[in-house]
Amino acid sequence: MKEMLNLKHKIGQGITPREFMKGMKVRVMELSGIANTKEQLIYNYDNFVWTDTEDQAFFRSLSDHVDLYCLLLATDWCPDVIWNVPVLFRLMEQAQISTEVLIMDDHLDTMDLFLTDGARAQPIAVFLKTSGEVVGKWGARPSYIQSVMDRFKAYNRDKQAADYQENLNETYRQIGSLYQDGTKYQRVMIQELKALLVSIIHERQ
Repeated sequence: MKEMLNLKHKIGQGITPREFMKGMKVRVMELSGIANTKEQLIYNYDNFVWTDTEDQAFFRSLSDHVDLYCLLLATDWCPDVIWNVPVLFRLMEQAQISTEVLIMDDHLDTMDLFLTDGARAQPIAVFLKTSGEVVGKWGARPSYIQSVMDRFKAYNRDKQAADYQENLNETYRQIGSLYQDGTKYQRVMIQELKALLVSIIHERQ
């Protein structure tokens, strides 16, 4: 992330969370174990439950003293979006942080400011002051799930190798299994975003 990066010109160029969910196309993602992407994302959104009252209280308290804006870089064709975006939507609602979705394909100039190991991984939640200054980001996956992809990249550097695609497919299957293993990934996301927002608040005090 570039120092003092300002994205005020991007505020208002996106769509609302509701518009994003309504406009999703239905896709099948077999490797990730998703039979219907739109149905799964909406299910994850509708069935999100706070499991820790202290976490819920923390995000609710942000509305009292944090003046932030969230730009969410995402598309509807990425499996990580299907799992992570509904949680991000719910957390931002609780915090009353205004949020809009920038469809990645339409905002590659912004996406390329927030690459993950040189790749356009999504979703990326970018937190701004209302003046537009970028103060933090999260994404594209909870750290323990990202480590699976990091491990794949470390041991599969040659994209022309005969087993590259097979190993990549197996990595996607492993990541899909982790997302579907209960709500652990949601709890980890909450803690990661909580830590990020605490650091943002601390820096502004």
